[in-house]
Amino acid sequence: MFQEIKNNRDGSRIGLLRTRAATVSTPFFMPVATRGAVKGLEPQEVLATGAQVLLSNTYHLHLAPGEKAVKKLGGLHGFARWAGPILTDSGGFQVFSLSHVRKITEDGVTFKDPASGQEVLITPEKSMRIQLDLGSDIIMAFDDLTGLDPAKAAVREEEAVERTHRWLLRCIAEFKKLTKGVKAADHPLLFGIAQGGLNQKLRRKSLEFVQSTEVDGLAIGGLSVGEGTKEMHAMLEFLSTLYDPAKIRYLMGVGEPGNMRFAIQHGIDMFDCVLPTRNGRHGSVWITGDKKLNLRNGGHVTDKGPIDDDCDCYACQQGYSRAYLRHLFKMADPLAGRLASIHNLRYLQRICESYRP
Repeated sequence: MFQEIKNNRDGSRIGLLRTRAATVSTPFFMPVATRGAVKGLEPQEVLATGAQVLLSNTYHLHLAPGEKAVKKLGGLHGFARWAGPILTDSGGFQVFSLSHVRKITEDGVTFKDPASGQEVLITPEKSMRIQLDLGSDIIMAFDDLTGLDPAKAAVREEEAVERTHRWLLRCIAEFKKLTKGVKAADHPLLFGIAQGGLNQKLRRKSLEFVQSTEVDGLAIGGLSVGEGTKEMHAMLEFLSTLYDPAKIRYLMGVGEPGNMRFAIQHGIDMFDCVLPTRNGRHGSVWITGDKKLNLRNGGHVTDKGPIDDDCDCYACQQGYSRAYLRHLFKMADPLAGRLASIHNLRYLQRICESYRP
């Protein structure tokens, strides 16, 4: 459960989130381990960046190796060798990202596995069962995430919000059924997701509905899906006065430094995003001032300096030079992406830590 400790003058707040695996400090960033691993990194390397919670994906782990196999192997904690809390996305994001191979009905969503061609039905109830079998500590409700296509937005957004609310009630009912008789301290937390795109009326409606239910946390979905920075910030500013202070707030899929700082200063407590590792594998890193640096650039051929003089990550503290990293990238050595990913993850953790005591 969440405990607010202090509200800061800049609009940020600090708190504690108690999960069955551990108590973590907010605000925090979750590295993405979609299939149980943060690409290219060992768990201890991820932990050393300051990460407290990992995020894995229900849909992808359901396809392979399957939640039953993961459960037999000790759940995600034993399987992935991560002792801290793990949050699992419900599969709702794939409703958006795999829109070309899925069909939505009131019952749930039927996906066509791109690899095998097999059809997979995920319902709110099935999502709950999969996540519990995976051993998740923070379970996300199954939601209907729509994009921002102007031609479809007016009707589709309202339809998606209403369906998301109905599915949330089904998730809560199934969650209660599956955890009946289990002490509250021993079962996972359940978060609901507010949708509504860039429509303030729908956003308010969805936020109020989710906060009125028995969920442990509130997630803001449907941002960082193609809208501009100004639009995202305007929505975060609008929502900032509507939050229940007793619930933790999670902005899904956001990991660009400037957006994180703005969100934290408008009441957001937790984040996830693939950007730090995806960018890192392609040679793009953040340095002081939230500037981007391309380590593949020819200007680094003889640069003896670390990625960032102000950084305390492993790569910078061990003195790996920009010249050496450029060389590794040019040689397609996987160590390059590994070190750059470590740096980027640490950069985002340092942002979160700067708001904590």
